[in-house]
Amino acid sequence: MTDARHLQLLHALEKKLLWLSAWMIHNANHVRPNRDGLKVGGHQASCASVISIMSALYFDVLRPQDRVAVKPHAGPVFHAMNYLFGRQSVDKMARLRQMGGVQPYPSRVKDGPEVDFSTGSVGLGVAMTSFSALMADYVRLHGLGRADIAPGRHIAIAGDAELDEGNIYEALLEGWKHDVRNVWWIIDYNRQSLDSVVPDRLFGRIEGLFRDMGWNVVTMKYGRQLQAAFMRDGGEDLRRWIDDCPNSLYSALTFQGGAAWRQAVLADLGRCRGVRAIIDPLSDDELAALMTNLGGHDIEYIIEQLRAADAAGDQPTCFIAYTIKGMGLPFAGHKDNHAGLMSKEQMEGFRAAMNIRPGHEWDRFEGLDAGADELDAFLASVPFATPLTPDGRTLTAPMVAIPEQLPLPRLAGRKMSTQAGFGDILAEIGRGQGALKELAERIVTTSPDVTVSTNLGPWVNRRGVFDRHTRNDVFRDAKLASAQRWGMAPEGQHIELGIAEQNLFLLLGAAGLSHSLHGARLLPVGTVYDPFVNRGLDALIYACYQNARFLLVSTPSGLTLAPEGGQHQSINTPLIGMSTDRLVSYEPTHVDELAILLRHAFHHMQQPDGSAVWLRLSTRQIEQKARTLDPAAVIAGAHWAVPPAPGARVALAYQGPIAPEAEAAFAELAQEEPGAGLLAVTSPDRLHAGWLAAGRARRTGERAATSHVERILAPLSRDAALVTILDGHPAAHAWLGAVRGQRVVPLGPDRFGQGGDIPDLYREYGLDTDAILDACAQALLG
Repeated sequence: MTDARHLQLLHALEKKLLWLSAWMIHNANHVRPNRDGLKVGGHQASCASVISIMSALYFDVLRPQDRVAVKPHAGPVFHAMNYLFGRQSVDKMARLRQMGGVQPYPSRVKDGPEVDFSTGSVGLGVAMTSFSALMADYVRLHGLGRADIAPGRHIAIAGDAELDEGNIYEALLEGWKHDVRNVWWIIDYNRQSLDSVVPDRLFGRIEGLFRDMGWNVVTMKYGRQLQAAFMRDGGEDLRRWIDDCPNSLYSALTFQGGAAWRQAVLADLGRCRGVRAIIDPLSDDELAALMTNLGGHDIEYIIEQLRAADAAGDQPTCFIAYTIKGMGLPFAGHKDNHAGLMSKEQMEGFRAAMNIRPGHEWDRFEGLDAGADELDAFLASVPFATPLTPDGRTLTAPMVAIPEQLPLPRLAGRKMSTQAGFGDILAEIGRGQGALKELAERIVTTSPDVTVSTNLGPWVNRRGVFDRHTRNDVFRDAKLASAQRWGMAPEGQHIELGIAEQNLFLLLGAAGLSHSLHGARLLPVGTVYDPFVNRGLDALIYACYQNARFLLVSTPSGLTLAPEGGQHQSINTPLIGMSTDRLVSYEPTHVDELAILLRHAFHHMQQPDGSAVWLRLSTRQIEQKARTLDPAAVIAGAHWAVPPAPGARVALAYQGPIAPEAEAAFAELAQEEPGAGLLAVTSPDRLHAGWLAAGRARRTGERAATSHVERILAPLSRDAALVTILDGHPAAHAWLGAVRGQRVVPLGPDRFGQGGDIPDLYREYGLDTDAILDACAQALLG
């Protein structure tokens, strides 16, 4: 095939993507029935601005091992592209934004294996590519990946308004610190956001930022037609005029068309003979085409720049592709076009221009000059069409064997916190002895500058800090005393992050997808202070939405931090754990419970129906007990520390480090109510999820279905009272009264904390023994 014919076919497919993406949205809004009358929406203009960029990537430059985060609002273009490759169906495209159809924004879970990174939570998909590239390096340098698959690039196609998101710059800095390679960010610089036109000076600043972080920056501003015009006499004047044209004016002139362009240019440059010689021979339509010939719409130019960057090596590269929002559509350039939709009349005009016959809107090659056989052959020949593996683009990796029991420190009669227990257990795993060897090799830990204060230090001392380059520990080399060994090397298994919780969760998300993106099973563990989960909550939910598998350990937690004060104390995190999908959360009280749950986490993370796991821990030292536990009950969410007598009138339930106060109150309660029970809650999340699941099962005909919490509470009288307590919002337990219609008095802080010691704070916030006994009296008296 000649280069000229190759380019002609690229232009044909580019045209097809424009039609299919616009029609997909039009069909969703104006063709199919709308039963509830709600606006369906879509982003025809945002799709149009990125057509050439995605055509250049997917139909020429991309290789099957490359991983891409598609601009959220370009989801229909992505679906249309997969349809041309034979990887998407008309039925699903026709149901865009409808149950069972393609999603508005590409989703790994809902749209299937062609989606590498879910996008839609603005900016997070962009940053995710940088951390995925870091994990690709980790997997490769540890010899865990697929030797038969060459390293790929991690590419984000980003809208320019996404560059307003702070998480992008946090990721940019972290990528610089870790010398991340093989990353491309392609910015669709259409200079329009949801509500306005982007300020002119913005990208000068952004370009400098990328260069300061070690990135190559490629600006694709003008297409070949304008480049040729600039070479003519008067061309530099024309270039300067366009360069100086404010974004808002450029957008307005684009929408107005050739006559407006002519009037505006001649008003300033009418006396320049060279400029007149360039524009006077052109019709209004030809002049409009010339003045909007930007680099991001010139597919040949885009391919040339992408190939040049590819040949230059693995340096991260930012491409700033100048585009026009709505290019090729009736409202191109209009500042209100972000959520604008073509009217039925406009669509008919667009249909005629695209040569689409009524009833043939979904035909793959309708309206194109090239024949179906030639286009099919072309699509089959592009590099991206080559299967990554016989099973497609989603890789797999064997599960890591988890020993039946994890090593426990000596507990009986000892005071210890769950945070310290976590550190001890992980350190013992880090020895890598016997059955723990494989487990130790697959754990990768990370923390946002709180590694030592969350008890990861002993693990890091044993397994080392990861870096692409070997860097010595200066203190150790100088023989200066330090408990921490911070030498860095490619074989290290801890990734140290700066204080940016968004980066923590994006890295955990990327690491937790390594089995499907890189073909290597990792068990990522991230630690963070519990109150600061809220700082990175958007990225945590995003990681879970991707179905990434990781273990989050948040510690220390609650008012129990005491002297640290309200800024470092957490209240709502148990509720976050209960409400977040694809995340199971636990709060063990004792280290023996922790060991069971830690083992369960490493197992659960790997299961097809598994998820990420969250352990909420504490620094409060409490007495450990020699006892035998039922692991299934601990995992299910609760076990009886003291079982109730049949028909008991009251039970006291506690969660986490509040146990000593609960046990003291129970000892007094039991004197008045000998049959009372003491319930240890390890997970309100698992109890609640099991209860909901049993209710759904019964409603669908499984009348015998029961949940763990129903079975746990069954020995109590139907009119029994429940008193619950945790160092977290009481709503986490308040629902327990609905399980069997029993009275419940939930205790827990529901307002910001303050500095103090544990006795003072527990008394002030109603967590001490007296408050628990008062609640028991209230519950019994009704």
